[in-house]
Amino acid sequence: MVARKEWRNLSIASIVLAVYLAPLFLLGEDAHIRVHDNLDSNIAWYKVLAESGEIFGPVNASIPQIINGELSRNAFGPELSGIVWLHALLPPMAAYAVSQAITRILAFIGMYLLLKKYTVREPRQQWIATAAALAFALTPFWPSGMLSTLGMPFALWALLNIRAGEKRLINWFVLLLLPLYSSFVLGFFFFIVAAGVFWLVEAIKTKRWNLRFLLAIAALTVMFLLVEYRLVYSFLFDDEPNSRDEYFHARLSFWQAVRLSVKNFLLGHTHVMTVHGLFIISATVIALAVIFTKKSWRHEKLFLQLLLLNVLLSIWYAFWFYRGWLPLTERFHFLDTFNFARFHFLRPLVIYTGFALALKIIADAGLPWRKAAAVLAAGQILLLFLFNDEIIYRDKPTFREFYAEKQFAEIGRHIGQPKKNYRVASIGIHPAIAQYNGFFTLDTYNNFYPLSYKHEFRKIIAKELEKNRTIREYFDEWGGRCYLFTAELGKRYMFKKSSKATLKNLELDTGQFKKMGGMYIFSAVPIQNAKDNRLRLERSFSSKESAWKIYLYKVF
Repeated sequence: MVARKEWRNLSIASIVLAVYLAPLFLLGEDAHIRVHDNLDSNIAWYKVLAESGEIFGPVNASIPQIINGELSRNAFGPELSGIVWLHALLPPMAAYAVSQAITRILAFIGMYLLLKKYTVREPRQQWIATAAALAFALTPFWPSGMLSTLGMPFALWALLNIRAGEKRLINWFVLLLLPLYSSFVLGFFFFIVAAGVFWLVEAIKTKRWNLRFLLAIAALTVMFLLVEYRLVYSFLFDDEPNSRDEYFHARLSFWQAVRLSVKNFLLGHTHVMTVHGLFIISATVIALAVIFTKKSWRHEKLFLQLLLLNVLLSIWYAFWFYRGWLPLTERFHFLDTFNFARFHFLRPLVIYTGFALALKIIADAGLPWRKAAAVLAAGQILLLFLFNDEIIYRDKPTFREFYAEKQFAEIGRHIGQPKKNYRVASIGIHPAIAQYNGFFTLDTYNNFYPLSYKHEFRKIIAKELEKNRTIREYFDEWGGRCYLFTAELGKRYMFKKSSKATLKNLELDTGQFKKMGGMYIFSAVPIQNAKDNRLRLERSFSSKESAWKIYLYKVF
């Protein structure tokens, strides 16, 4: 009977997952998906990499299409990454949809196995493991992160099995295959550090070194280092100053950091959205009330430990940006170039494991509370459904509208030269759009490119940066978005064709732009003082399938 109920629950969860993913497959390029750190960057990067012929390029190779060939091949995903090959073998939107399906299905399986074996063991409560795992798999994760956070439960399940003495090969397969669809620096570095600390503390307490557990952690680490050998090479051997060398993070006052801690605890972070602020926090509060009433603190130690860890991760995240770090960052430069705040990427695992335990505590309190637990679980799943990309981003351009292939093909025909013969840059739209359509761009969105190029590019926009402190600090103290920033538009780069915005007082150094090979500017807004900038309007381009109206300016 129990097995039948479990099968029924798993079947329902599978149907829910399929419905959630359906818009990506049914709508294709007419689907709405995330723009930030997705359409504006990664998806275009995968296409550029696939078309560059440099997927297997040597560590000193570059990508000629971007920033005059000064962008290192190492700034893109490794050739052993599954998502790179999906985009090399499939059309971009199809690759994206398949990646979403792979990630969410494996996230569900991993969390379900972890909860079933290590937190919700009673057969009559298996519905809790299914519901919490389903909710975890529906979280709006950062797409190009793949299993970097959503694969952590699978990795933890395998590690705990090995720790307990299991000799099944499946545990080792999981650990050796996860690096092929995850990122080291965007998730698993922090998981491995946490696992190492857990092993060390346990070894000191028990005075037993559990070498199999240590070997499993080491194997996972070595596999990641092999997959990410380009990253390892760049970190150890590439001594050319890059854009991250001017990254500055320690700027918050003490009370600003405190406020950010609370905000992160309640709302989460865009790259690891957990959508836990309503039903999960409610379940946590009710579970605490049950524990307090029953005085069952010792019996629910794991739940309380996870809650404390959740709090500490939010505090760590926020206080990484506290200005008190300045003496250390000035002495140890890698504290600025590597984002140690990302230990909070452990929070999805912590929050949803804690959610399952909270539901268990509530359900154990009696029949009325069991119904309340079911309502909380159903509410969380429904809430996550409302965070489906097709709903959340319905006011943003679709995939087709964003990349506007027909419109940019028309622009290319109008220019009438091989694209490798000239360089372009964009105003009011992301340069990823031009890159996706095969244009060679002087501007880009990348976190790792030569510092010398950043300084040369800055000369083009120097007067605009002087007029606007926000974009000046954004460019100078980070610079990942190497864009043609303007004081009038600020940090906005998506001006649709319905926009009434114009540029009236633009001051670009088009001489420097031309010196770097620039010939054309794709602007999403008209430039009223174009002549003052030695720019001539060639013509404007519109398309029903595009979100933009592009004004094509040529430098004279």
